[in-house]
Amino acid sequence: MKTMLGAVVVGADHEARRLELRELPMPEIARPDDVLMRIEACGICGSDVAILAGLHPVVLDTVIGHEFVGRVEAVGAAVTHVRPGDRVAVAPNLSCGVCPYCRLGMTNHCLNWTCLGVHRNGGFAEYTVAPASAVLPLSEGLPLEEAVFIEPLSCVYAGTSKIKIQPGETAVVLGAGPIGLIFIKIFRASGAGKIIVSDVAPLRLKYARQAGADITVNPTEHDLAQVVQAETGIGAPVVVDAVGSLAQEATNLAAKQGRICLFGVNSAARPVLEQWLITHNELDIFGTFVGVNMFPPAIRMLESGVISLSDLLSHRLPLKDIHRGFEAIRAGEAIKIMITPNTLQGG
Repeated sequence: MKTMLGAVVVGADHEARRLELRELPMPEIARPDDVLMRIEACGICGSDVAILAGLHPVVLDTVIGHEFVGRVEAVGAAVTHVRPGDRVAVAPNLSCGVCPYCRLGMTNHCLNWTCLGVHRNGGFAEYTVAPASAVLPLSEGLPLEEAVFIEPLSCVYAGTSKIKIQPGETAVVLGAGPIGLIFIKIFRASGAGKIIVSDVAPLRLKYARQAGADITVNPTEHDLAQVVQAETGIGAPVVVDAVGSLAQEATNLAAKQGRICLFGVNSAARPVLEQWLITHNELDIFGTFVGVNMFPPAIRMLESGVISLSDLLSHRLPLKDIHRGFEAIRAGEAIKIMITPNTLQGG
């Protein structure tokens, strides 16, 4: 039996979860719509860190990693849009197509939703299998360091497509992790005026400036509200919470009739919102979750060169060093880490 290396989540309960490198059976084509691929790269997401911390649901003994791209090795009999040798991206969120939300076109809220890298084997392995509906062709000319960002870019674009920032408008981004940095990149490409970014980590603020932020603020050292007021006079038309627990701060920073996007996910956060402030200032507050059919525009943005994200990579590691990657993230020493399962050394 052929085997491969894969990183699986093991443990009996939330507190005991850990990542374990194992020799696993090589996946095979089992269904007519299966696509077997050799993984070229998979990004470590904040939700992967949350999985190991017991803060995100997962099926134990599953290969995690949902931000992956690869090359087709074999296809099932019903697959016609890709063939062996093709380079592909994988949209990991799978919907049933028949539940009430799917029937309404809200497939991101499918009642039977599953995710590759959470409920089924994902990208932290040398090979994986995905349904054909999740597999999208990629240009050979798109560098791997850009392609690995397709999944997070698709999620952020779901948020920015709701915000509809206008040329010249000021935007405030709370949190300069990978998601916040992608928001900065899209806002800059969309013609934002000033982009003000807040974070407590010097490394993240450095990357924020490189990504296009005009002003960076450490809120433990400076009053962010005063900075925003001084720069705008009225508050920010657009505010993004890329952390997941700063909804109240976002409402205090927004201008009247401002738009607030709550992107970050923290199930333990219970912010207290001032409803009078929201009503009186006519604030639009909305959440965004993975999005619907956002992979094609994300791929188009990267392939066209309108957005470039490779400069957000801080580490490139082989699969055998994946534990070092998670440790770097927990220590605040990394921005975005790309795992390359089929190489022996990182870059």
